[in-house]
Amino acid sequence: MEFPRYHKEIVTDLLDGKFILASDPKFVELKNSIEFYNSFFKESFDFDVELKSDFAYILSAETNEQLSRDICIFFGLLCYELDKDGKNFLEEIQYAEFETDMLDSYFDNSAYIDLIQNNNQLKNSENRKQFINNLGRRNIIEKTNDKKFSFTPAHKVFMDFAANFAKGKLTSTDVEVETNENK
Repeated sequence: MEFPRYHKEIVTDLLDGKFILASDPKFVELKNSIEFYNSFFKESFDFDVELKSDFAYILSAETNEQLSRDICIFFGLLCYELDKDGKNFLEEIQYAEFETDMLDSYFDNSAYIDLIQNNNQLKNSENRKQFINNLGRRNIIEKTNDKKFSFTPAHKVFMDFAANFAKGKLTSTDVEVETNENK
């Protein structure tokens, strides 16, 4: 059987919960072979491939992982703190470069410190550093150096989910699927 170019890498990345970005040559192959991959992931794993204009990922309705929830909490808290600081959080998330020291300051002094301290991924500087590294491995951020990063277009999945959730547009089934997109 003949598979599309980069097949093994595409499957491995997506199953590892990575977003494949448009800047990656694998994205073009995935896009050109989307019918194959829709069928492959549905029949093999019962996953859905989500192809956007600038990234791709898979969705699964059946998973117990908590990372997507933690990422949504992270974005919610970060957006709140940026807004409180008088910044346009949508522009900041899309275009700005962030420093881990700035994140630590926001999170350590947040009005939501109880929520932060009860979240293992976000509760302290060291855990947040590991969390940021995990976001990098999944192509949600791009690290400039050890202390600086910017968000990739993949952040839109979590921002769209938050916007739909805030508007009450999600059903309980949608919440289960959307919060579990990265197996």
